Amino acid sequence: MLPFGSCTWTRAQYRGVNDVAVSVDYVVRETAGNLWRNRLMSLAAMLTIAVSLALVGSALLIKQGVATSTIAWRGGVQLLVFMQPNASPAQNRAINVELKQMNQVQSYTYVDKAQSYQEFRRYFANQPDLLNAATESQIPPSYRVVLKNPAEAPAVGSIFNGEAGVKAVEYNSAAIRTLERVSSIAQAVIIGLAIVLLLSASVLILNVIRVAIFSRRREVMVMKLVGATNWFIRVPFMLEGFTQGVLGAVIAGGAVIGIRSLFNYLIQHYRVQLLNGFVLTGHDVLMTELVVLLIGIVVGTGGSALAVRRYLEV
Repeated sequence: MLPFGSCTWTRAQYRGVNDVAVSVDYVVRETAGNLWRNRLMSLAAMLTIAVSLALVGSALLIKQGVATSTIAWRGGVQLLVFMQPNASPAQNRAINVELKQMNQVQSYTYVDKAQSYQEFRRYFANQPDLLNAATESQIPPSYRVVLKNPAEAPAVGSIFNGEAGVKAVEYNSAAIRTLERVSSIAQAVIIGLAIVLLLSASVLILNVIRVAIFSRRREVMVMKLVGATNWFIRVPFMLEGFTQGVLGAVIAGGAVIGIRSLFNYLIQHYRVQLLNGFVLTGHDVLMTELVVLLIGIVVGTGGSALAVRRYLEV
């Protein structure tokens, strides 16, 4: 009979375990025991993962929100010419010909009612009352214009103001570009900080596993002597890191949902016109949650695998 943990195992029992898949009950008990014995370090690792992944989630939400709010200005668009919803084909052709003949215009695109309506639904997804009150027939088509010189946007826009069939002209592309630049800088800073914290979390997990291995080195030696397989010994330690990564990701997932609610509250409460289209849909949040969970699993499993490889001689 050989001692192991709180129970006594025989050689035959060890061999029996090795003849089949690793016992789920054994793995769960040993993983839970390791986490409890090193609970303070495990908690520190999980919270570090949670904070870093919450930052990653915030950066992704900012990216998705800005992409939605600037949807009409993609591709270098500096001028939007909105037509009346009931503009006649002749009026549309007149604007089209005028744009084609302008030397200041580099290129332009016509967006019909159907496409404009889809963008409208995405842009105002956080304002259900407005969505329910509008139909596709009420949404104006538009021309999206790229100019050779963006500084000429006000002058070119003034030409179309008041023309037959034109509803409105917008040329606040400078503010849009500023928003994109600021958001890009913010994302870079947030991601950089998140990477540093994720590396710290990996080191914490590695140390937690290292301490667990050292505290059980005698038991590991006994298991090796009676013929336990390498994976039988490794799996509980690796599952410990996996668990820390998943729990940290779950906490971060809750934080991401809270951050989304905070974004929506600030935008609606302070009514920032430029951020009216800063919409974070359920699909956006779900994809962010999946990315956060995947990163948590990779960090937790990677840290524990490195510790097992470096400190566990099997």
